[in-house]
Amino acid sequence: MKFEINGRLINNEINDVYLIAEAGVNHGGNIEVAKEMIREAAKAGADAIKFQTYKAGKLASKNSPAYWDQTKEKSNSQYELFKKYDSFWIEEYQILSEYCKEFNIDFMSTPFDSESADFLNELMPAFKIASADLTNHPFLRQIAKYGKPIILSTGASTLGEIDEAIHIIESEGNSQIALLHCVLSYPTKDKDAHLNMITHLKNVYPQYIIGYSDHTVPDKSIMTLNVATFLGAKIIEKHFTLDKTLEGNDHYHAMDPADIKIFKNNLKIYKEVLGQTYKEPLEAEKEAIKYARRSLVANTTIQKGTLITEEMLTWKRPGIGISPKDIDKVIGRNARVDIHEDEILMWDML
Repeated sequence: MKFEINGRLINNEINDVYLIAEAGVNHGGNIEVAKEMIREAAKAGADAIKFQTYKAGKLASKNSPAYWDQTKEKSNSQYELFKKYDSFWIEEYQILSEYCKEFNIDFMSTPFDSESADFLNELMPAFKIASADLTNHPFLRQIAKYGKPIILSTGASTLGEIDEAIHIIESEGNSQIALLHCVLSYPTKDKDAHLNMITHLKNVYPQYIIGYSDHTVPDKSIMTLNVATFLGAKIIEKHFTLDKTLEGNDHYHAMDPADIKIFKNNLKIYKEVLGQTYKEPLEAEKEAIKYARRSLVANTTIQKGTLITEEMLTWKRPGIGISPKDIDKVIGRNARVDIHEDEILMWDML
């Protein structure tokens, strides 16, 4: 099934990954910081940068409890947290969408209400839907009607709920769907990442693009993202920040520009070492075939006319003579010429 974002084809036959740097609200409501994040994400090699669009009053009730690590983010309720960062709206996202074009990076923002989905539809090439809205069928139906590719996170969901979400989207005539494995826990402990679920989703939904949305604390090698890629994730999303030491819900488990560069370099190596799928001798192996393989070699001097026996033969490098695999074709033949001890056997000697 074809899945394309802004002219970029994403499929299971291409050894490549579409990397989304999720800025979320890590800009802190400062448009200049948001612009800097766009510049740095693009320079580091991200394919897209994604924000989050909401108004606290539309998203959470005032008594909605916190579900994150409060030693990192001290807000006591979801409403209190979201209220800190809900200043951006239509004008700001129009500015950021245009700014992304200058740096050749795709603009996205996850909408959390019908109004934001409606105006964001005019600004971005694809929709990313948060795990928490996978069961929000009216919202899925609205977004599906826009006819754009949909990247759907599947954190904390059952296969039945995923099936229902897919059915809702496709019932509106939209089959451009990517499913992201995700763990809805902030931060996600390494032992809770369960990246094997990527393989499970690939097996259950072979007709869709499968990816991964990550909430683990990154290590120096970005190992979690590397493994997700090795398992076949074609879209990778991870929170993005310019400074991991800043207070807030999404800074401490985010990647920064240096992490993006590490991951992109890992991808370069990954694609390079994968190479072709068909097994055959390679150009780089031709010298090894000639010189590292064995040839049949005389274990003693063999006089002209002598009937050759197995005891007269051994095998040594290089592989420019008769191969040891043909030893049964050599035994029982007569030497056409004198063959000296340690001499490589050729067919014209027999």
